[in-house]
Amino acid sequence: MHGPSPDNKHPMDGFPQICFIKNTINNPHIVVGDYSYYDDPEDSENFERNVLYHYPFIGDKLIIGKFCALARGVKFIMNGANHKLSGISSYPFQIFGNGWEKSAPPLSDFPYKGDTQIGNDVWIGYDALIMPGVKIGNGAVISSRSVVTRDVPAYTVVGGNPAKLIKHRFTLDQVARLEEIAWWNWPVDIISQHLPEIMAGDIEALGAVIL
Repeated sequence: MHGPSPDNKHPMDGFPQICFIKNTINNPHIVVGDYSYYDDPEDSENFERNVLYHYPFIGDKLIIGKFCALARGVKFIMNGANHKLSGISSYPFQIFGNGWEKSAPPLSDFPYKGDTQIGNDVWIGYDALIMPGVKIGNGAVISSRSVVTRDVPAYTVVGGNPAKLIKHRFTLDQVARLEEIAWWNWPVDIISQHLPEIMAGDIEALGAVIL
């Protein structure tokens, strides 16, 4: 038992709304791990449309780990959306040309939050919005229509606008153990053999798997 091939675009026969993201992206600044999927009945293969203001001259990356589940309408705002805030006006005069381009400030004047990084086994709900430079830890859950403006610790559930902690899924010691186990890095045949342990709540049973 080896599970679905991570190289298929649509892993579920008859369900084109489910798409493995890494097989649909062309932008080298978007990096996605195996088995992470986007669920959208309207053109699930066009995930890149949900990565906004992602200009190559800025150089920021969107990095998504393995086994992530992204619901319809999830969007990522990248650093290209930022306006200069140190002056009196935040209006981007320079983008309209006709002489205004001469006022263009250097890139260093714009806020830059770095890469946006999503861990492994992260579930991001319907219409959630992830702001630039946010880091979401392994096993986190982002509730529907949340606006995530700051980092999300591993194995927490957050929601709201701005997103705030709803609950911890496990204790800190358990989270540390899960990070150490890192089942998402196991060979897929081992994962397939141990799905009952991965899907259950017994961390020690999962940790007892010998690779």
